[in-house]
Amino acid sequence: MSASDDWREALEALAIPEAILAGAEQSPWIFPPVLFQVPLVSTVTPSSERAREALGEEASVLDVGCGGGAAAFALVPELRLARGVDRELEMLAMFEANALARGVAAMTVQGPWPDVAPRTNMSDVVVAHHVVYNVSDIVPFLSALGAHARHRVVIEMTTRHPLTSLNEAWRHFWNLERPSGPTSDVLLAVLGEMGLLVHHERFEGTTWSESSPEEAARFARIRLCLPMSREDEVSAFFLEHPAPKSRSLVTIWWDRP
Repeated sequence: MSASDDWREALEALAIPEAILAGAEQSPWIFPPVLFQVPLVSTVTPSSERAREALGEEASVLDVGCGGGAAAFALVPELRLARGVDRELEMLAMFEANALARGVAAMTVQGPWPDVAPRTNMSDVVVAHHVVYNVSDIVPFLSALGAHARHRVVIEMTTRHPLTSLNEAWRHFWNLERPSGPTSDVLLAVLGEMGLLVHHERFEGTTWSESSPEEAARFARIRLCLPMSREDEVSAFFLEHPAPKSRSLVTIWWDRP
């Protein structure tokens, strides 16, 4: 079995059992607003360094799954043109507003990648931060990233799927054992099978967190498909099992031949 098959099967195994999902008061596939906030002064990371050093004459970046553009705007002040691709118009509006606030020209394309790749222009650098775990058919996604980069592709991801952080809570509230994959090592194997000369660097970053313990409990409760009436139980559980303050990340990059 290929690494891409391993990747797809590991993602499919993360599906929530239908019996649990059917009883959920709302969809568990939610993302807190903090994930899309873009600080005016970005922290320098291996991901931003590898992208910045590959900017060319156009000084452009294509941010796939851009959200508010944290990956793209980490390249300010060198960045002059930011292209953003996202499924959600709300995210693209935020991307454009963040570009305007930084004096960066912006172009956006709405839709799923790689479906919208044919109507998306090339850029010096293509970045995709924290989106690959949402992609089951990974090879076409990666191939289209490379086809749109003049110089380099930079991917940032956690070394383990972010939802695995809730595995202990699933065991506690549902007596359910959840899978632990896929991982960044599987993605590296996929890239190797594609014949790409890939580099990677692991580093520690701060954990995304909601604005308050109450908000964190609410999002965790929704992700666990629990009713609102059990939010106090979820809060108590996470007081006893606090989330780690840091997370293991990896920057993966490759250059165009």
